[in-house]
Amino acid sequence: MNIGTQTDRRWSALALIVTAQFMVILDIAIVNVALPSIKTDLDFSQTNLQWVVSAYAIMFGGALLLGGRLADLLGRRRLFVAGLALFAAASLLCGLAWSEASLILFRALQGLGGALLAPAALSLLVTRFEEGRERNLALGIYGAASGSGAAVGVLLGGILTSYLSWSWVFFINVPVGLAAIALTPLLLPEGRASLAHRHFDVPGAASITAGLMLLVYATTRATSDGWGAPTTVALFAGALALVLTFVLIELRSPSPLLPLRIFRLRTLVGANAAMAIVGGVAFSEFFLLTLYLQDVLHYSAVETGVAFSGFALSVVVSSNIAQAVVSRVGVRPTLTAGLLMSAASVAWLTRLPVDGRYFWDLFPAFV
Repeated sequence: MNIGTQTDRRWSALALIVTAQFMVILDIAIVNVALPSIKTDLDFSQTNLQWVVSAYAIMFGGALLLGGRLADLLGRRRLFVAGLALFAAASLLCGLAWSEASLILFRALQGLGGALLAPAALSLLVTRFEEGRERNLALGIYGAASGSGAAVGVLLGGILTSYLSWSWVFFINVPVGLAAIALTPLLLPEGRASLAHRHFDVPGAASITAGLMLLVYATTRATSDGWGAPTTVALFAGALALVLTFVLIELRSPSPLLPLRIFRLRTLVGANAAMAIVGGVAFSEFFLLTLYLQDVLHYSAVETGVAFSGFALSVVVSSNIAQAVVSRVGVRPTLTAGLLMSAASVAWLTRLPVDGRYFWDLFPAFV
């Protein structure tokens, strides 16, 4: 009876962790369908509109390393709750935003909240399930939530924007976040890593996050000012200087945020390079295809969301199949097949016409 109760609690804990991760990934994409409405209501320029997506993604990615370190030092459950609280509070502020600058700032705070809870959530999952079939199954479910979150976000964003307003794509996170905070002490144990050094490496986190943000800003300015303009060159030089500063900090730190020796591991480097490419392609696709569907094909927000359901359902199904395929044939063949199919999808989308038809021009690429 006791063993059964512990098993049930583990799967309940997984449900909580997956819900939090789903919410974090969903919020990268949920605003895409709402972008035309946000642009009109808050008087965004076309150039700055991408910062509604980029501010969240850059802060999330830039602070993930610091989030992982804080989880090890301060406690994984404690940081999980702190991340949820910040994420929910920032979501409320995003819904109440009154200008370009305020929404971009609050989106960055959302990204910081996600960066605090995401590594803590993954650590809690790994420590709750022993290596083997159960952990593979748990990671498959976790991967399905991560992969489908972006696609479901577009669908949910379309429904909320059409029937309520764009503010509700943010407000919806508040009750979910509060419920998760209330359930955390009941389902998740506290835990932290045994580390000899309690060093947070804030300079490292600050330099790499600032460098990434400046790099994106430089790219944005390049599209309007020109790639060879003095301002563009100066911005790229500043971004490069900040990234190099991060490398120097990590080389000299007694307890670096990112130990550079890990890049000697070919498997780790290859996996991260693949994920960087896939992530860059996927999220730029969501941004551009949302604008294509609404501004070129004149789909409504709901129709745009439904259009992405082919992608969402495919991710949910294939993520659960993938963990079984990996167990049978190994990681490399599975990854290679996935990357080849992704490349084929992008190639299909490069031929999108102005008068595109959904089931011929988009649906096959989504699947």
